[in-house]
Amino acid sequence: MRTPAKTSRTAAALAVAAALGLTACTGQEEEPEATPGVTDTTVTIGTHQPLSGPAAAGYSAVSAATSAYFAYVNDQGGVNGRTIEYLVKDDAYEPQRTNEVVTELVERDDVLAVVNGLGTPTHSVVLDYLADEGVPDLFIASGSRMWNQPALYPNAFGYNAEYTTEGAALAQYAVEQEPGATVCVLGQNDDYGEGLLEGVEAVMGSNEITEIQTYTTASQDLTDQIGTLKAAGCEVNILATINGYTALAVGTAAQMDWFPQWYVSSSGADYPTLVGHLGEEAAAQLLEGMVCVNFLPFGSGSEWTALFRQINEEYNGGAPFTANTVLGMSVGYLFAEALAKAGDDPTRESLIAAVESGAVLGNGIVPLAFSASNHGGYGTVGIMTVEDGVQDYNGTTYQVEVGQVSEVEADPVPLVNGGIPTG
Repeated sequence: MRTPAKTSRTAAALAVAAALGLTACTGQEEEPEATPGVTDTTVTIGTHQPLSGPAAAGYSAVSAATSAYFAYVNDQGGVNGRTIEYLVKDDAYEPQRTNEVVTELVERDDVLAVVNGLGTPTHSVVLDYLADEGVPDLFIASGSRMWNQPALYPNAFGYNAEYTTEGAALAQYAVEQEPGATVCVLGQNDDYGEGLLEGVEAVMGSNEITEIQTYTTASQDLTDQIGTLKAAGCEVNILATINGYTALAVGTAAQMDWFPQWYVSSSGADYPTLVGHLGEEAAAQLLEGMVCVNFLPFGSGSEWTALFRQINEEYNGGAPFTANTVLGMSVGYLFAEALAKAGDDPTRESLIAAVESGAVLGNGIVPLAFSASNHGGYGTVGIMTVEDGVQDYNGTTYQVEVGQVSEVEADPVPLVNGGIPTG
């Protein structure tokens, strides 16, 4: 008795299949698949940041500043008529957690892109995953060379100056300003420290570095390392340290009644953050004359700095204004610039094409130079010094190419249209 019903269902199924086949044969087009993270009115992107854990001090301010910049842009109508929704996930600077939160961003939150994921050990664990998924992996907050491999990772783009670039620039400045000084290196025992050391060696040669010490972020004690550097008679110490360990190194040396010259990478030389670690009085004494490198707009004369201070007051609750505030807003501007160039109906493919086009310049001391063959960030850095408690560029700018350092003129990108990118 059930056979006719079964036959009827089978016939109906065949009829549906035939109709679908007819549609395909007659050339009717299916609805185009929606671009992840894009609606008629919004674009959703995400990031992983150390909002807690050993790197939170200072770095937790980065995504807050980016969010503030996006809020400013959204209040001006967004980019090409779309507001930007920015999802920030805390990975506590732990690679396993990074893997978890980035997977959430891609598979649950359906983001258009991951932007400014922070940290070499953390982001490296999701590099292949994002490439496999075809997710734009934009403006990674780390100076590792790993991100600049277009043949392997066509969707990944760096942002920060490479660690080797910073190490070479710091070494060049030390050689020029303090010829004959005993130079030593203290670095994190990972890609960060190794990259900076490589840059120093490219300028000085490995035999000219008197002492090399490393540390791990699992330890909060640098007594042995600083004691070894002091015993070696180091006069200039070049540091590949994050802010907390820069303060720890300087403070530990002071406890030993030792006051060498400190040359510090951009990742660990933010003066306001260091003041927070050391205290105002101690910082004023111990950080005077500190040398560092940077590539972003700073100083009382910078229109970008003035704009970012205004945004910080209005959209970030007047949080302390630091180098990480400038970093966060600058990378926010860079993404908005790429989105504007990606067209009225952005896709993952058009976003990557926009960055590679060379039309996305950023807002640093020189224009960025992304292309299909170059996915690296800044190759030119400026020297900053601390004088009377003020940290600013001192007029020396270096371009670093394959270990060769040459002094160049800064070419700052001007502020236009109130910092709102247009197509």
